[in-house]
Amino acid sequence: MPSGFAGKNKSVPLQELVARVPNGASLAIGGSFLHRGPFAFIRELIRQGKRDLEIVKQSPGYDIDILCRAGVVRKVRAGIVAMEGNFGLAPWYRKAIESKAVELEEHACASLTAGLRAAAYGIPFQPCAGLHGSDLPALNGWVSLPDPYGNAEPVYVIPAIQPDYAVLHASEVDQQGNVRIAGTSHWDRIMSRASRSVLVVAEKVVDTQVFQDNPESTVVPYFMVEAFSVVPKGAWPGSCWPYYPIDYPAVESYLVEGDESLAKHLAAAPEAQTEEKTQ
Repeated sequence: MPSGFAGKNKSVPLQELVARVPNGASLAIGGSFLHRGPFAFIRELIRQGKRDLEIVKQSPGYDIDILCRAGVVRKVRAGIVAMEGNFGLAPWYRKAIESKAVELEEHACASLTAGLRAAAYGIPFQPCAGLHGSDLPALNGWVSLPDPYGNAEPVYVIPAIQPDYAVLHASEVDQQGNVRIAGTSHWDRIMSRASRSVLVVAEKVVDTQVFQDNPESTVVPYFMVEAFSVVPKGAWPGSCWPYYPIDYPAVESYLVEGDESLAKHLAAAPEAQTEEKTQ
């Protein structure tokens, strides 16, 4: 992780936060489906013309779909992929995989988590149960090892997965970069531990005393966070409990075919509206 950030104000504009990501980087994306994803960050990747990214996520949907639609992605490591709710499969993601424009390393959510845990623990692989009878081990070349204690069947082991960045959407941060998440944190915690650095988009900044009064609620401590941006409604069109629900009409509008539809969707995003007002 880059040094020199501890104890400093780590707040930067969204454009600067995204500019830290080079082409070809590997990103673990927080949230799940349409819930608390760092979608403002995802859209800014498109605006900045990023390319050849690897995306790591157990349950992506809108995020991986819009990135594939914009031609940003080189490779995906994912479990279940869907737009969720009323919207079914992720259409541009599916087209990208079927046409082989994007490489897929297909996982179960548990196997992807095992790979991230291996990286977090500093070991080359992690055992994962539940894969016997699946085609995933053969597809990915995963190896099974015998139980060294002789008490169980052989178990598949998943190679370590260490993304360059974990990109998370938080409920609250303080100026030092401590992170809190209201409700379930999904896989954000293990992503932050597995990745080389952490970038955060947050709904709001609170005083550090809030974290000191309730330290057990800190999901990611400041010394793991490189920088953050405050973007209210940054998970739009998804939800961020307890602040706002999924904007179903906005998701439906996004799914309309055509470049004009995508441009209209990007222009309607909350971060685009805020930038326009400040110019």
